[in-house]
Amino acid sequence: MSDYLQIKILMTDKKQKILNIALELFANEGYANTSTSKIAKKANVSEGLIFRHFKNKQGLLDAITIELENKLREIISPFLFENDPKKAIKNYIELPFLVPENEYDFWRLQFKLKWEVEYNKHDKMEIIVEKLTWCFDKLNYNNPTNEAIILYFIMDSLSIQILRNSKGNLIEFKNFLIEKYK
Repeated sequence: MSDYLQIKILMTDKKQKILNIALELFANEGYANTSTSKIAKKANVSEGLIFRHFKNKQGLLDAITIELENKLREIISPFLFENDPKKAIKNYIELPFLVPENEYDFWRLQFKLKWEVEYNKHDKMEIIVEKLTWCFDKLNYNNPTNEAIILYFIMDSLSIQILRNSKGNLIEFKNFLIEKYK
């Protein structure tokens, strides 16, 4: 293997390590509370390497959020593209239970970023509420928009509880919601 290829592989490994450490620190300590020097120290790289790969801390967050948004699209697609309103609601209720535990830092970070004014993107919520509203409208609920918002907030809260504790003690509540909306 050429020296150039070895250096390129090493840089890619270091870049991934920086991303993994940044994700862990951003998710558990918050974006604002995590410095690039702290990331560099924990990743055992120079702070300059972080800037070379990502320009700045925001660039690092942007790289992580691109991966997060891809994961979000992947997990939410069955809900968004389901044409049967009952199945769509069931899919939505099951979403937080489908996230593998080794990806919890991605989801913790998403929830933490909701509190960051400059990051919070309301369009993510809107597409979910619009789909739920469509579902409840098709099922002839009296106020489909408010029903959609209620379920959105229940699931948002449930997701936070899963990320804090675990899925185990919430399975019964998931089943309750599925039964309620069948």
